Amino acid sequence: MKQSFLFTKTRKEAPKDEVSKNAQLLIRAGFIHKEMAGVYSYLPLGLRVLKKIEQIIREEMNAIGGQEMLMTTLQDPAIWQKTNRWDDAVVDNWFKTKLATGSDLGIANTHEEPLTNILRNHINSYKDMPLYAYQFQTKFRNELRAKSGIMRAREFLMKDLYSFSRGEEEFREFYEKCAAAYLKIFDRVGLGALTYRTVAAGGSFTSGFTDEFQTLSTAGEDIIYVDKKKKIAVNKEVYTDENLRKLGLKKEDLVEEKSIEVGNIFPLGTKYSSALGLVFIDKDGVKSPVVMGSYGIGLGRVMGTIVETLSDEKGIVWPEAIAPFKVHLISLGEKGSASFVYAEKIYTELQQKGIEVLFDDRPTRAGEKFADSELIGIPIRVVVSDKTLEKNGLEVKRRTEETATIFTETDFFALF
Repeated sequence: MKQSFLFTKTRKEAPKDEVSKNAQLLIRAGFIHKEMAGVYSYLPLGLRVLKKIEQIIREEMNAIGGQEMLMTTLQDPAIWQKTNRWDDAVVDNWFKTKLATGSDLGIANTHEEPLTNILRNHINSYKDMPLYAYQFQTKFRNELRAKSGIMRAREFLMKDLYSFSRGEEEFREFYEKCAAAYLKIFDRVGLGALTYRTVAAGGSFTSGFTDEFQTLSTAGEDIIYVDKKKKIAVNKEVYTDENLRKLGLKKEDLVEEKSIEVGNIFPLGTKYSSALGLVFIDKDGVKSPVVMGSYGIGLGRVMGTIVETLSDEKGIVWPEAIAPFKVHLISLGEKGSASFVYAEKIYTELQQKGIEVLFDDRPTRAGEKFADSELIGIPIRVVVSDKTLEKNGLEVKRRTEETATIFTETDFFALF
């Protein structure tokens, strides 16, 4: 991509009504556009990051046996009424609408009910399980507050996986596999050192304990208590002496922290299968309800959390695995000059090697180009100028480094 063709532009200031750091930086750097409170469009740079997060999650879900599908956003109230979750007093963040005929419709905020209903056509015997289905789909939640940028949006992309097992033991085996996969995902996207598996309550989804994955951040809305040696935490809502005893944790080992919830996993038991009639015939010919689990990750929330926790005073700092491009190539020469022609040569060679590169070929000042590069946050900055040509090389600086180094062309390409 040549930056002169990129329709998005950087901005010196964020909108005055935007208070969250993640949205301020992402808007200024041209990754997202704010439509209204809690609703954002992903521009070309932002979509590249979002898709890379999606692919990492997809790889890890496939690795534990997940099958990808896509369900509908529009929901039949009848299914949800069977589990009592159509009632706004039970689930208070529904968006609801009507058909032209006047019939009610829901706009999905999660998919336990519809997938359970679908699988009534596909699960009959114990031989049909275990089954793990997931999707990437836009969810809609009528959040009362939407002041955390893309970390708490009213419209957002979510990975939701649902497990269907023959019994509690089989379910628990997969539940732990998914928990391990989540930690691997957060490590791959650059949040591993700051993210803890956290014991929490189940809300409207289930009773008993569930698990959240919380990333330490001063921008967080949650309070957790962390045992850093055991790499585990408990949410404030379950921080009681009785629960700590059950979990084998000691108050003196726990540190209070603010955090952002980046994922969650829920044991659902037979709550939804019993209500919706999802049963199977076991080996003994006995009819039993399916044991279920639910596993969610909000992709925008992960992206926003990365910006909140890893950015610096100059701008965004993308981990290499999810950066929109690996290299930001900057030409300081005028178009047609020897250094500009050389920069174009490097751009072509990077592309031929399959290295994602954003080429700043704009006729703007060096200071503006450098400031934009720091703001956008691509991992490796490469500068080509008359001065670097005199040294027969390229100026290379990683986003996390303060100083640049001159590389020969051969040594530069050896980095990849």
